[in-house]
Amino acid sequence: MTIEASTPPGLKVVRPFEVTNRLMLAITIPVMLASLTTPLLGLVDMAVIGQLGDPHLLGGLAIGALVFDFLFSTMNFLRSGTTGLVAQAMGRHDGVEQQAVFWRAIGIAVVVGILFIAATPLVLEATISFMNPDKAVADAMSTYVSIRLLSSPMALGNFVVLGLLLGQGKAMQGLYLQLLLNGVNVVMTVWLGLVMGWGVTGIAWGTVLGESVALLVGLSVIYLQFRSVPNPTRARILDVHEIRRMFAVNRDIMLRSFFLLIAYAYFTRAGTQAGAVTLATNAVLMNFLLISGYLIDGVTTAAEQVSGRAVGAHYRPAFDRGVKLSFLWGMILATLMAIFFLIFGDAIVAFLIKSDEVQSMASLYLPWAAMAPVVGLLAFHMDGVFIGATWSRDMRNMMILSLLGYFAAYFILPRFFGNHGLWLALHLFLGLRGLSLLLILPSRARLQFAD
Repeated sequence: MTIEASTPPGLKVVRPFEVTNRLMLAITIPVMLASLTTPLLGLVDMAVIGQLGDPHLLGGLAIGALVFDFLFSTMNFLRSGTTGLVAQAMGRHDGVEQQAVFWRAIGIAVVVGILFIAATPLVLEATISFMNPDKAVADAMSTYVSIRLLSSPMALGNFVVLGLLLGQGKAMQGLYLQLLLNGVNVVMTVWLGLVMGWGVTGIAWGTVLGESVALLVGLSVIYLQFRSVPNPTRARILDVHEIRRMFAVNRDIMLRSFFLLIAYAYFTRAGTQAGAVTLATNAVLMNFLLISGYLIDGVTTAAEQVSGRAVGAHYRPAFDRGVKLSFLWGMILATLMAIFFLIFGDAIVAFLIKSDEVQSMASLYLPWAAMAPVVGLLAFHMDGVFIGATWSRDMRNMMILSLLGYFAAYFILPRFFGNHGLWLALHLFLGLRGLSLLLILPSRARLQFAD
């Protein structure tokens, strides 16, 4: 068996590698396809509830989904942080550290998942207090959240498994696992929620089953991979310096995600205060932005992997080319998504929601949702570059700056322009995030690759 020589993280050894369109697309396309299944699952959930014709159930599902955006997306550092650290270890040709990163992250996933389950009553109380929905919406949300929280350890464990595979550039394996996860989820959601008539309860249990099956298969894949290479010692896994580094990176990514979701939460909250029809309309249209974001996530992940690998290899040419190519492919995807939603958006809304009021209002605000991917592309792209390079502090700080700008727009613009003003505030937030990171990218790169 051939064992690659490892390089200590602090030693800068240049290890050149070539970045091509083929390499970028080999990561982008599988991740894009895998990511697409996630928002499609959200659309399936809405379609199942939409067939019941009750806006209160749809509103409860929308708020419940937002809860998990907060809980799970805030913990997405278990995926993205693992990807960046593993990619850097790959750039150093340090296979043992790749495994050590995985075991550190999986330990965090298990502990946090158990804590989420224990905190179920607090989560429900905080959500109802913040959103202040009517009783029918609150009851639907509580049912959904209480059941789905049971999947927390499995969901977070799946983040870690996917993060390892993507950090190694094994995007196809990640695709297969995501297809399995969301495939089981969709089938069980339709069967339990619609065929069996369980409604919101069936949708929640479908998610629990999907996460559980995917984790079992994913851990089996990782076990077979680790069995063929040297394992890290316990001392290596528990290395204080590396644990501190992981926590620092993960802390900043978590805060960045938390602040991002605060922006989305206030967006949903404004819809709640405007009534059930506006809430349902914005929830449906926000899925267009989320679908585009998940598709662009393929490009973002490619930027993460190549940037992280270039930092680990201390090779500036690969970093620069990776940044340029990932942005180019991202712009192509974002533009295609905007055109698609402008043309077919009304038909999609009509298919998902039977309410004439929601369909009419959604048509009015459709251009905002359709153009959001183009406006937000730079932010998504810069996130990938900064996560891969583990420049997490800068990403966190620019997110705080952007959030302050968003709140200034959020509390002013809707007073004059109503729901149009709310969507404009969201666009300003997305644009400010991308531009602020782009401005500090050159200086960061110079420092990182200095001899």
